[in-house]
Amino acid sequence: MRAARCTEYGPPGGLSVVEIGDLDPGPGEVLVRVHAAAVNFPDVLLVADRYQVPAPLPFTPGSEFAGVVTALGPGVSGPAVGSPVAGAVLTGAFAEQVVVPVSGLRPVPDGLDMVHAAAFHVTYATAYHALTTVGRGEEGEWAAVLGAAGGVGSAAVDVAARLGMRVVAAASSQERLTVARKLGAAAGVDYVREDLKTRLRELTDGGAHLVVDPVGGDHAEAALRALRRGGRFVTVGYADGKIPRIPLNLVLLKDAVVRGFEIRMLRQYAPDAVAAGDRALAAMVRDGMRPLVSRVHPLAEVAAALTDVAERRTTGKVVIDMTDRA
Repeated sequence: MRAARCTEYGPPGGLSVVEIGDLDPGPGEVLVRVHAAAVNFPDVLLVADRYQVPAPLPFTPGSEFAGVVTALGPGVSGPAVGSPVAGAVLTGAFAEQVVVPVSGLRPVPDGLDMVHAAAFHVTYATAYHALTTVGRGEEGEWAAVLGAAGGVGSAAVDVAARLGMRVVAAASSQERLTVARKLGAAAGVDYVREDLKTRLRELTDGGAHLVVDPVGGDHAEAALRALRRGGRFVTVGYADGKIPRIPLNLVLLKDAVVRGFEIRMLRQYAPDAVAAGDRALAAMVRDGMRPLVSRVHPLAEVAAALTDVAERRTTGKVVIDMTDRA
């Protein structure tokens, strides 16, 4: 089978596509023929050896995929061979086959093709639970979303608007804010040209109730300062490349709640919330919600796809189409 391989840590331009041996599922595992795999920023960090969980060399990057079940390992009774599934792994998805624990799979929601199914779960589940399970967002509240045209950011705008929150999108250009407005943002802040703290306070009648931040960097503190008293701040990633250092006196003075959220651990400590979130997201898909996919590449262009994500030249999600042998 073909697979993208990382043999040396560094920029994604060093990835190559090679032929490797076929995979076999072990106990508790399922073999999936991958049709599409989405690019996430942690994939870039893993290739650079900058992620909080290292991947030993050599490895196949890629964490989010959709495809069809082709074999079940010992002790696995389902899903049935031939079933369309989506799933997430730490590494291994940028390949024509992936082996994954059965617990890491879920059915493809009705209405999603393979490209959109690959782009859906990680970002939309992250957005949903950051807004609700962790952020405790409620209908009518002001929710500020940083990096609002990126993968998690665009999903957070979409979900928050569908849940009845009033969304202020924050992004690095007017073009990106236009994308966020199409997804349901009520207002926008260009944090390259505008003062983020001041504009957020103005637009939210004195301060946001909730901030979802997948970006980090210098904008995190400004967004925290724009919270109203008792507001919630949820940090979900650091696409800026810089982990912010927040003065704790701000948390004290605002009576704020600062929470971290990482989707991989949620199934372990909140399985009921995960099940409820899956049902809520499936209902939104039935109502027409689709992830924003801005680019689709063949596997041969995986290095270019990751480079675009690393350099933040994309909106929404970038997907690798494993069925395109160009």
